[in-house]
Amino acid sequence: MHRHLNTGVWLFLMLATIASTWWLSKDGVAPAAGSLAIVAIAAFKVRLVLLHFMELRGAPRPWRLVFEAWVLIATAAIVGTYLATPAAA
Repeated sequence: MHRHLNTGVWLFLMLATIASTWWLSKDGVAPAAGSLAIVAIAAFKVRLVLLHFMELRGAPRPWRLVFEAWVLIATAAIVGTYLATPAAA
């Protein structure tokens, strides 16, 4: 069962990579919206890798909270910096 779940997660990661690399980086999406969507997808992918492939899903709660917070804080810092840059507007 665990192997099938990891295979599904891996497949989702590949599809998310395709979406962010080929679909969102093209001219069909506004540059600012595409950039923010790519960062959001990347953050979700990091979370999936941490939970499923680095085995944090079964880690003690304090460790899991540290890494969940790290993903949120890093993503917020990247998005905040991007939105604070005059060229992003």
